Amino acid sequence: MTANAQTSQAGSVTTVLDVKGMTCGHCEGAVSSEIGELAGVSSVEAVAATGKVTVVSASPLDEEALRAAVDEAGYELVGKA
Repeated sequence: MTANAQTSQAGSVTTVLDVKGMTCGHCEGAVSSEIGELAGVSSVEAVAATGKVTVVSASPLDEEALRAAVDEAGYELVGKA
């Protein structure tokens, strides 16, 4: 299983995103908070040092919804990592 793909596991989907502009813990919290409000999201882990955000959800998430959430937090969704 690679981190570059959306993978389905035990009834959940893990998506790794590449987000530009995160530099600190506050950034991680802002991005995690906005993505966490999307329907079906069960966990979000943002890492400013790598720019990676790992999202676990009940089903695949709409990329435009993810982009809107990241934009709302003040950052840029580059794409899926």
